[in-house]
Amino acid sequence: MTTETIDRSRDLSQPLDRLGPDESMKDRSDYLRGSIADGLLDRITGAVPSADDVKLMKFHGIYQQDDRDLRDERRRQKLEPAYQFMIRVRLPGGVCSPAQWLKLDELARAHGGETLRITTRQTFQFHWVLKDSLRPIIQGLHDTLLDTVAACGDDSRGVMCTVDPQSSQFHAEVAAMSKQVSDHVIPKTRAYHEIWYGDERVASSGPEEPFYGRTYMPRKFKIGFALPPSNDIDVYAQDLGFIAIGGPDGLEGFNVVIGGGMGRTDQAPETYPRLASLIGFVPADQVIACADAVMAVQRDYGDRKDRQRARFKYTIDDKGLDWIKAEIEQRMGAPFQDARAFTFTSNGDSYGWNSTPDGRHHRTVFIRSGRLDLKLLDAFRDIARIHRGTFRLTPNQNVIIAGVRTEDRAAIDALLAEYGLETDTVSPFRRNAIACVALPTCGLAMAESERYLPTLLEKIEAILARHGLADEPITLRMSGCPNGCSRPYIAEIGLTGRAPGKYNLYLGGGFHGERLNRMVRENAGEAAILEDLDDALGRYARERQAGEHFGDFTIRAGIVRAVTEGRLFNE
Repeated sequence: MTTETIDRSRDLSQPLDRLGPDESMKDRSDYLRGSIADGLLDRITGAVPSADDVKLMKFHGIYQQDDRDLRDERRRQKLEPAYQFMIRVRLPGGVCSPAQWLKLDELARAHGGETLRITTRQTFQFHWVLKDSLRPIIQGLHDTLLDTVAACGDDSRGVMCTVDPQSSQFHAEVAAMSKQVSDHVIPKTRAYHEIWYGDERVASSGPEEPFYGRTYMPRKFKIGFALPPSNDIDVYAQDLGFIAIGGPDGLEGFNVVIGGGMGRTDQAPETYPRLASLIGFVPADQVIACADAVMAVQRDYGDRKDRQRARFKYTIDDKGLDWIKAEIEQRMGAPFQDARAFTFTSNGDSYGWNSTPDGRHHRTVFIRSGRLDLKLLDAFRDIARIHRGTFRLTPNQNVIIAGVRTEDRAAIDALLAEYGLETDTVSPFRRNAIACVALPTCGLAMAESERYLPTLLEKIEAILARHGLADEPITLRMSGCPNGCSRPYIAEIGLTGRAPGKYNLYLGGGFHGERLNRMVRENAGEAAILEDLDDALGRYARERQAGEHFGDFTIRAGIVRAVTEGRLFNE
């Protein structure tokens, strides 16, 4: 295929000195080794002293952070920031065994401030980890076949998979495929084993990174598997999404969507969220080849000069979807088939007990903002000690106790009751609200998110009750900055932090993640946000049609204009 008409002035074909500084940093890192091992031995500081190593550690699943609540006071005392680390586990499809849960619990109590957090990408994060605890955690995870490889960095991140277990055998097939893809697309460098497990470096007979090369991907790359009618993974927010299509004999294959992504930058209209585009269908046996081809196109043509424009969504919009699709087909060695019919009805979780044809039972437990405090750790430790199925983390930051045998239900119910974890008392609005971590640990946060969400929800719930909408499911997503880790730009109500106590307010997203929302108020405080929501929700209560979701109503009523594609998000 000719590439003569395609602009290649910003991609992998160029000399490093013409690209962004991170490309040179990756190239000289010796396949992600850098000087991390030496930095871990430095006792003078609680940080990793090399700025390059701080970036490289993300490829190992680790973010260096500091306690921002203490930052000003420590500066006044002429002390270095209160450095600590966040560690993200690689957990394909969010599936976790009881033995793995118990090990995670043990490590969190010993090294993670007696807390764990469930993320919006179906995995665990340790927070408040000190430098000396990094190796004990990673080696402890290894004891139960868990790792943190590629949980962050310019590579393929943890692979998501729908967890709503309405069809247990169908789910098992797709969940197994999500793990297969995850294991296939992670970096192959031995740097992780050498630094964290103490393995000796051995000479390689071939290239250390046969796919990624010395400079890996232009930016992060996210993959997810969805099982209709549930879009809990928000498949349109993935760089590469596989939508499972079943037939009378089980899994037939997947519709493929490409180019989703939430991140944007305030005051930078050339950045925007984008929903993934549907480009066709592949049989199940072509999934690995498809993933390789899609990632290779982004590896070779993605923008490596401007990191704000380095995600796959911009590569697609800059080169054209038809050209990108043709390039993927050439590399895959086969054309896409026509997309198959499918329907999504929700991106939320189903609560209470559900049963599947195999005779097993599944119970979703609501976890506020995904935060497992000491009480919840105690509860799930007790459950893990008797549970003989699996735990599944949901993209909405909840936990499914899955595969429960009939004879074990009563004991698990008793433990849930003992710890006050009955989900039936949680309002529909609260069930459909998620938040990122934000302050005090995230270095990018501009405003509160996880800590503020419960207060804001109470005030919005009062508005809902006043308008007779207390039982109406409405999605709300809050992020402490515009990067959008909680996927706020596809929520019916979205909030992104601008400054302490100030947020952008967005309305009009699709209830099951099929449409972007649009900003209706910029840099607003709580009073203005509540005023706007009071007005919009009041109109919704009075003027809605039967079965009409709030996001759809705001479009029909003219409160916001529909965003038909990402490039028009900032208009």
